[in-house]
Amino acid sequence: MDLPGPIHDFLLVFLGSGLILGGLGVVLLTNPIYSAFSLGLVFVCISLFYIPSNSHFVAAAQLLIYVGAINVLIIFAVMFMNGSEYYKDFNLWTVGDGVTSVVCTSIFASLITTILDTSWYGIIWTTNQTKL
Repeated sequence: MDLPGPIHDFLLVFLGSGLILGGLGVVLLTNPIYSAFSLGLVFVCISLFYIPSNSHFVAAAQLLIYVGAINVLIIFAVMFMNGSEYYKDFNLWTVGDGVTSVVCTSIFASLITTILDTSWYGIIWTTNQTKL
């Protein structure tokens, strides 16, 4: 798809933010139904990433297979389970949660530091084909 630069950039930022928010929803939401719907948002955003690269069939197949089959199967499986067992002995914060949050925060901080310290202007994103 041949989109103008600002529209293409807006589309990528919009889909990327949808991916990040959906991924955070999958991990952070305590209700499994809401988590499955967030997973559906992630699947839709991933499939829409294929459209600007002219892969319309892959986008449609991704939508039909992952959102139409896998996510619906997950939602039905969660709905058939007993919902009250998720909230038995529910501790708001455990030691494992604290260790996990410290590890994830340190990995995120190191990733942001690496991204900000990298000189992106010297990287060649395309390769030239040598002629025989």
